[in-house]
Amino acid sequence: MPLRLRLFAPRYWPTWAALGILRTLFLLPFSWLVMLDRALGAMVRRLPGASLGIALLQTGFARWSSAARVQKTVPVEGIENLRAALERGRGVILLTAHFTPLEMGGRILASVAPINILYRPTKNEVLAHFLAQCRCAHGGRPIPRDDIRSLITALKKNECVWYAPDQSYRKKGAEMVRMFGIPAATNTLTSRLARMTGAAVLPYFFERLPGSQGYRAVIHPPFENFPSDSPVADTERFNHMIEAQVRSVPEQYLWIHRRFKGLSEDYPDYYGRHAARRA
Repeated sequence: MPLRLRLFAPRYWPTWAALGILRTLFLLPFSWLVMLDRALGAMVRRLPGASLGIALLQTGFARWSSAARVQKTVPVEGIENLRAALERGRGVILLTAHFTPLEMGGRILASVAPINILYRPTKNEVLAHFLAQCRCAHGGRPIPRDDIRSLITALKKNECVWYAPDQSYRKKGAEMVRMFGIPAATNTLTSRLARMTGAAVLPYFFERLPGSQGYRAVIHPPFENFPSDSPVADTERFNHMIEAQVRSVPEQYLWIHRRFKGLSEDYPDYYGRHAARRA
């Protein structure tokens, strides 16, 4: 079945309904959305599967509520760091992490510079189609996370790549790297990319401010002496920055992701996976 027809299959009707609701909410003032977010969050917290519901709710508001209006009013602190890095002519890797306003962070960034967004494709075709349209409409160029060739090409063309490598990773190149003092399966690709391309590596964080104050975007100066001889040490260096940001806004980190996984069966079972199988 052609893609356009598949998008309207009955199994996707709930997705269309949810997108329609979010699109309607887009018309409300930002302060109203903040109040609605709090009310719905308090209600969803009491339902089964509360963690998933709350995370999706917060992410949904962050992605689509008042996005176009907010985009024009959020100053990007440290934009001079990005411009100076681009003058080197070797591309820029903007390192970020999975906080709930993640999509808004990419959209704001695309308003100040052309940006390539490394992303994980979703299995829901309607949602995948919708996200691709949103990212492209606001100046972003999506690159599937496994398309390393396109990523390297973008850097060699002196472009920016927006990259969030903080989730559990157990494929080739994975290493056990400490996060909050706990070793976890982690992607150390950033060091190899910087070494191959000579790209500058700049941390980038985006957060919601209290109440209806809006958002804050910060591009930090590029890492010095990067990469080092140790990809693990390089990755842990960025993890320390993530930890500081999490401590600043703990409610905005995407805790629903099971970050602390290992590379072998003898790793501690923090999430009760084995217990669940026995039940």
